[in-house]
Amino acid sequence: MNEPLAHARTGHSGAVVANDPPGLSVVVPIYNERENVGALHESLTHSLQLLRRSYEIIFVDDGSTDGTRDVMRELAAIDPHLRLVMFRRNYGQTAAMAAGFRTARGRTIVSMDGDLQNDPADIGRLVEKLDQGFDVVCGWRRYRQDRVATRLLPSRIANFLISRVTGARIHDTGCSLKAYRSWVVRSLHLYSDMHRFLAALGAGIGARITELPVRHHARRAGKSKYGLGRVFRVLADLVGIKMLIQFAAHPIRWFSLLALPLFFLSPLMFLLGFVKVYRDGSWDLFGDQDMAVVAAGAVSFLVAMNVFLLGFLAELQVKVSKFFRQRISVTAREASR
Repeated sequence: MNEPLAHARTGHSGAVVANDPPGLSVVVPIYNERENVGALHESLTHSLQLLRRSYEIIFVDDGSTDGTRDVMRELAAIDPHLRLVMFRRNYGQTAAMAAGFRTARGRTIVSMDGDLQNDPADIGRLVEKLDQGFDVVCGWRRYRQDRVATRLLPSRIANFLISRVTGARIHDTGCSLKAYRSWVVRSLHLYSDMHRFLAALGAGIGARITELPVRHHARRAGKSKYGLGRVFRVLADLVGIKMLIQFAAHPIRWFSLLALPLFFLSPLMFLLGFVKVYRDGSWDLFGDQDMAVVAAGAVSFLVAMNVFLLGFLAELQVKVSKFFRQRISVTAREASR
């Protein structure tokens, strides 16, 4: 677990304000955005005040080194709605978002980027859509203001792959501007670059998901933290997401699918080895080529058995975990009477 350096929620005088949970929490991961964070806070405050809801803003500093932290502390000193989470070093956007979700107290949680490319004025529209009966509302940057080669094209490739593999029919899975019911994000365990897969993960736990076109602005200051290398990380994470969504409840099915080709391959290798020996007119199985074919069949069989047994053990662990959770739940209900 990533440990933040500090949490802060201060009023104008630095005193701690009341701890009444707000209706809306806005989580913003920030990394080296000293030139943008002041304007972001001003724009967020203006948009949220128009909603006429109680709210809090959570800035999560992901180990900034350009003076962003100092600006954030100055803002927190004058705004009782602003809370800060600060990491000791850079952990990445997913870790920052997860820390913000853990800190958020609102019934509705909104996430967005800290570079002013998302428009805070769209938050109200996302929340209204959420109130229509959805659990997650994803922003869709239909007209993106990014460079084609380094941002737009890789993002479209990633969105296509994620949509096909996970089954979450969302046009823009990488848009950080999303609104959630709090139970959704608190049910998820994020790691790696999993923030991109929040819609798919939410669908996997039964959340009702939709999307809404939102505005997207060109970056005005600072440098982008994204590049072509993120595509390869997305591809690697897709395998884990596929397993989490479709095979987490019954892991033995996933491992059985992996072991099945090897189970078929091993007898074929044995058969090929014996046929080769028979055609050569010699039953010496210790010839180099003959032995290599038979050994390959034996190795395939052993690997298949190991993969299947791993699936069995994983299935057993899932069942045992569910059994003990049910017992704990029953005990807790009985104790509360």
